[in-house]
Amino acid sequence: MSNETEIREQIKTDSEAVHDNTTLNQFKAKYTGRNGVITGLFSSLKDIKDKDEKVNKGKSINELKNYFEDVFAGTEKKLIALEKAKNMQGIDLTLPAYSIARGSLHPLIKTMEEIKSIFLRMGFSVAEGPEIEKDYYNFEALNFPKDHPARDMHDTFIIDNEYLLRTHTSPIQIRVMEKQKPPLKILAPGRVYRRDAADSSHSPVFHQVEGFMVDEGIRFSDLKGVLELFTQQIFGKDLKVRFRPSFFPFTEPSAEVDVQCVNCKGKGCQACKNTGWMEILGSGMIHPNVFRNVGYDPEKYTGFAFGMGVERIAMLKYRIDDMRLFFENDVRFLRQFK
Repeated sequence: MSNETEIREQIKTDSEAVHDNTTLNQFKAKYTGRNGVITGLFSSLKDIKDKDEKVNKGKSINELKNYFEDVFAGTEKKLIALEKAKNMQGIDLTLPAYSIARGSLHPLIKTMEEIKSIFLRMGFSVAEGPEIEKDYYNFEALNFPKDHPARDMHDTFIIDNEYLLRTHTSPIQIRVMEKQKPPLKILAPGRVYRRDAADSSHSPVFHQVEGFMVDEGIRFSDLKGVLELFTQQIFGKDLKVRFRPSFFPFTEPSAEVDVQCVNCKGKGCQACKNTGWMEILGSGMIHPNVFRNVGYDPEKYTGFAFGMGVERIAMLKYRIDDMRLFFENDVRFLRQFK
């Protein structure tokens, strides 16, 4: 076949004989395979000496190749449609389809994202830090002196004399302040580790969100305003909030923050041990020693910090009474949070 017109006619005839994948592949091999008709025409170009004749011949062969590819694509599409129609025979399209189970975010991820969203709307920025942390950042720079009894409350996983698994996300506070100058509004979420036996309210691995603000003239009233707005956003505007004096080495004064029990609305029940209140986070004004450790002038700058357990917030928000449910991956439990 040397005449392109004859070849075009033969391509059309051969395409009509294609009826399955085998004949489709044979059709393709006949024209564009290693020994195919069109492949041979391209090979014959080297024997043409006249430049203009070679150009014209090459153009003609390219047009033939494009024609074949169009015919092949149409033939393949037609074959797929026929195969689909064949497979659909005997299927009642009026029957209801099978339901497909949709996945959803884990309740801890949903809670973490909601917490972050609330503080981002208040102008906070998110910062992250290493989970394997230096003792200096986890304790010493946060005003935990060596052998301070407050270190015992953290029950730490020690790696060696210098490194440990961080017990809170507060080290991020130090790392950020070492690199940036005020004003600062930072949120630091992440995983933390403590040597707690797993039970209904404890886990050796859990999630925490640390937040802090530093500038000139920051007062305790600013801390109260931010945290009251947060609790209203996360639990609803009807629940009251209270601040109780407490102690943390890196804040002074320090306060625990309680929210009115989400189950009994303050009347007293088993969940809140009949107090009507539930603790949700710790907070306070950043200790002057912490500022000195990062090179801030405590006479010029003040700030506040707070930290909350994500599991604790999720348990209160979704009324879950056992923290272990978050980590067991029971589909029956997770399916409730779509």
